[in-house]
Parts: sequence; C-alpha cells; structure tokens
Amino acid sequence: MNFKDLIKAMRSIEETSMLSEEVVISALSEAISKAYRKHIEIPDVQVRVDFNHKDNQIHVFQQRTIVEEVEDEELEISLEDAKKVDSALELGGVVEEEVSIDGFGRAAVLLAKNVLKQKIREAQKQNVYDEYIDKLEEMVIGVVDKVEERFVLVNLDKAQAMMPKSAQMPQERYREGQRIRVIISEVNKDTKGSQVLVSRADANLVKRLFELEVPEIYSGVVEIKAIAREAGERTKMAVYSHRPEVDAIGSCIGPRGSRVQVVIEELKGEKIDIFEWSDNVSELIKNALAPAQVLAVLPMEDSRNLLVVVENDQLSLAIGKKGKNVRLAVNLTGKKIDIKTRSDVEAMGIDWKAMLLEATMKAEAEKQAKALEEAKRMAELEAQREQEALEAAMNMTEEVVLPTVEEVKEEVVETEEEIVEDVPMFDEVVEEKVVEKKRKPKLEVKASDYVSKFEALADASRSNKEQVKSSKPKFKDDKKEEDFKVKAKDMKENMDYAIRIEYSDEELEEIKRQEEMENESWYDDDIDFDEYDSYYDED
Repeated sequence: MNFKDLIKAMRSIEETSMLSEEVVISALSEAISKAYRKHIEIPDVQVRVDFNHKDNQIHVFQQRTIVEEVEDEELEISLEDAKKVDSALELGGVVEEEVSIDGFGRAAVLLAKNVLKQKIREAQKQNVYDEYIDKLEEMVIGVVDKVEERFVLVNLDKAQAMMPKSAQMPQERYREGQRIRVIISEVNKDTKGSQVLVSRADANLVKRLFELEVPEIYSGVVEIKAIAREAGERTKMAVYSHRPEVDAIGSCIGPRGSRVQVVIEELKGEKIDIFEWSDNVSELIKNALAPAQVLAVLPMEDSRNLLVVVENDQLSLAIGKKGKNVRLAVNLTGKKIDIKTRSDVEAMGIDWKAMLLEATMKAEAEKQAKALEEAKRMAELEAQREQEALEAAMNMTEEVVLPTVEEVKEEVVETEEEIVEDVPMFDEVVEEKVVEKKRKPKLEVKASDYVSKFEALADASRSNKEQVKSSKPKFKDDKKEEDFKVKAKDMKENMDYAIRIEYSDEELEEIKRQEEMENESWYDDDIDFDEYDSYYDED
C-alpha cells in the first residue's frame, strides 16, 4: 500500500477532525485488522499492523501462538515448526507472518471505512467532552452557525453546540454569523447528535454577566446568594456583602446604574431586581416581594408553607403581572407562599398580630441560639489554633527520648564497676602508706653543723624549760591554779596512748653512724706533731 497517499489522507483527517496523529493511526490500525479478518473470514485471528516510516509502507502480520498440539492451524503453530522460523522461540510465544492486503474485496474495504469513521467519531466526542466538561455552567462566546425552527447551532471553536428553543430568550432573533454569549448547560458523550448544549435563558448567564461587570463580585467581597429568572421578563437576585463597609446593592448597580445597565442591554431590556440577602426567611421574602409592602410573614403548619399578609392595595403588586413576582420569590426562596390581604385574614378569624409576635420571638430566640453556637464554634476554633501552635512549638524543640528500664539498669551496673575499679582495697591503702613513710627525705648532716650529744641534750633541756615556762598559765588566785592542776592530772591519767618518735630505716642508720663517729677520736695517733712544731720554729 502506498504510504504517501495514506499520510495525506491522515493529515486531512487530523485537520478536519482536530485529532492527533496517534489517534488516527490507532483508528486506522483497528480498521485494517478488522478488514483482514473479514477478508480471510476468520474473526478470531490475531493481526498486527505496523506503520513503517522508513520504507513508507504499511505491513500487516498474522500472529500464531506456539503450542504442543495444534488444533487450529490459522491460530496456532507447533514448537517444531516455530523452531524452523526462529530457534530461540519457546512454548507460549508468538510467530508472525507477513500477509498482503492488496486483494481486499469490496466488503472488507467498506468495513475498514466504517470502522475508521466510527473510531474517529468516538475520538472526537471524547476530545470535546474533555474540553468542555470543566466549563459546565460557565459563560463562553460563540458564533451562530445555523438557525433552525427548533434549535440554533453555535460554533464554540472546538465544537459545535446546540441551543434548543427552550434555552432561547423569547424576544431574541438570531442570525448566522452573530456572536453571542451563552452558558454551557450540558455536556455528554453518549448521544448521537451534538453533545454540548448551550443556553441564553439560564439564570447563570445573569450571574456571570454581573461577575464580568462588578469587580466586587469577581473578587468575592460581594456574593450572589440566590438568583431566580424568567428569561426576557424579570430576574430577582439576592446579594450579600462580606465586608460591612461595602454596599452590596450599590456595587451591583454601579455609579448612576452603569454596571447594571450593561447587563440589561445584554439581556435585551430584561428587568433586574437586586435586594439584600437575609438568613431570616421572613425578611428575605419581604425583600423578594418588593416593591410590594408586606405586613407580616407567618409560618404555617407545614414548614415549607408561608402566609404573607399585605394591605388591600398591595395585593396585585405583590403577585405581579401574570404572577411573575410571587413566582420568582418562590423559586428564589424554595418556599410555598400564600399571599392574602389583611381583610381576608381577619375575616378568616386569624389573629395574625399574635402569630407575628410569636414568630418574632421565636426568630429572636433562634438568632440568639445561633449567635451562641457561633461564639462556641469560634472559641473551639481558637482553642484548636492555640493547641496547634503549642504542638508546633513543642515539635520545634529537641525531642527528649527517655531511656528504657533495661538501659537504666545497664548504666547503673557500669557506674558501679567504675567506682569499684577507682576505689583501692584496704591492703593497697596500707601498703601505700608504708611506702610513703619509706620515701621520706634523707637527713643531710654537714661537718660544720655537727653538734655533740652533750650539747644537744643541754639545748633540748634549755628549750623545754623555756617552753614550759612560757606556756605555763598565769592565775590570779590559788583556787584556779589548783583546778587546773587537777584537770591536767585527770587528762594525763585518761590518755590511752603515748607520743613516740618514729624514724625510718635510713634515719636510724644515720643516727647510728653519727654515734659511732662520736665514739671515735677525731685525730690520728700516728701523726708526729713535733715535726710540725719544728717546721713552725724554723719560720
């Protein structure tokens, strides 16, 4: 098959249908596969279509599964025959054999054409669905393609949408090529015809127009709480401001009505009533029935039913032309409203003033309960924020990991072992003390410092007398002296120890050596002193 002609056809399909090349190739592959099955009249045969860009050809391969025992030669092949094609093939593998599609008959070609058209149509529907499903209830600009009696076809650039008669404004006339703003009201992919429906009668169109013209609504400061519309006649819209300093109604109207006037012109003169939203249903219905003046809104046995009392001259104004005013109020609030005049209510024997007082007290109690609940909710929210802040602060600090009982026990045992190793035993202490005594410095005695034993004893006796004499206490009377002597005697008798001088072995040897030197003569008998005398005499 000529690949170049096929590429041209594929490019044409991509441009007209706005599909990607992969989608078109997938559709064409399935069309060729089904056509080949139709040609060989084997619906279960496995076919693979390969688009080779190198040789600009389309290759079709028939696939057969490798089995031990062949039951259908068109679908299966034995392992022995498969080994002849490729020795690396195993059981369960697939053997491909290229086949020719040039001999397709008329039936096979028509089948391929229908399959290709069906697949392309399904791909188009999926693309349109994916494109516009996220734009549901949004405003878009379209161009009128065709005007029919029952519908109008609108071109949305990527799809053609349909606007039914019920979705059109009664007073509008459309022409081909006209640019209009529409709301996407429905998107589906299961219908045979157009899958995108648009509307000019939807209430969301008014809402989107106000969002386009009023910055406060677009930014969220002013919110459209509820809206009800009868296309071409009247629209009622309840607005609420999230900031006390911003006037919701004034923002929608604009300076000298400039903003609302743009919306009215787009809607071909449709009237728009803008009023303040209220959580109180009675107040909301009073605002919704404006410009009629309402005396009371009374709840009935059914919570959805409400009785509205007005003056006799306000009844027609409250109902509106052909009942439009009250109908819009019902659609906006979702309540069933029964409007009666004061005379009719009194004639029915209904004490509407007492009912109004009771309803007002009940509404006030509900309001207080709601305020209390809101305050409680805010307090809980504040407490939750404080708790989160506290947890965040705790998470920022270093996490304290407490040791286990086993770890504490191991640490105590290790500490005890260290203490035992550091503290010496009693024998070691005694031995250390003895070594310290032995290590006392030796006495160094010089010849010039030598004192005889007699002189030492004389000096010791003298120093002791002086010390006793200087340390002897002085008493003013004999009685105190006698008491001191008695105490000294008792202390001496109670002493269980004696003061002794201890010397080391080195000191004892030194004392012994000194005593021996004292006992020896300091001169030598063999010296001839006469010789020295003669020496001096000669001089």
